[in-house]
Amino acid sequence: VQLQASGGGVVRTGDSLRLSCVVSGHNFSGWLMGWFRQAPGKEREFVASIRWSGGITDYSDAVKGRFTISRNKFTRTVYLQMSSLKPEDTAVYYCATRHLAGTSYDYWGQGTLVTVSS
Repeated sequence: VQLQASGGGVVRTGDSLRLSCVVSGHNFSGWLMGWFRQAPGKEREFVASIRWSGGITDYSDAVKGRFTISRNKFTRTVYLQMSSLKPEDTAVYYCATRHLAGTSYDYWGQGTLVTVSS
């Protein structure tokens, strides 16, 4: 399984940005896709997740109402649309995937840096 994340950059407070993650190597059915982030000096934290089948989503309280996770089954891409960005959203963002029957994310992308300036 391989994941390729992209879309990071430098934006200003209040701006929007969309991250993408192209996935290959698994059959998607029964899998969960997630976005995580790690800010400088902090531990990695969960941001959002979506089930490939059914599209059920989940968000951390920190991003709920501002970020939207979605997926395109045809292009095998997961998106994270980020709006109303804040300086505290600055982090390296990672996409990851695990089977629904599992308890931890097994496969990770390389990360893409998002910097939000005040």
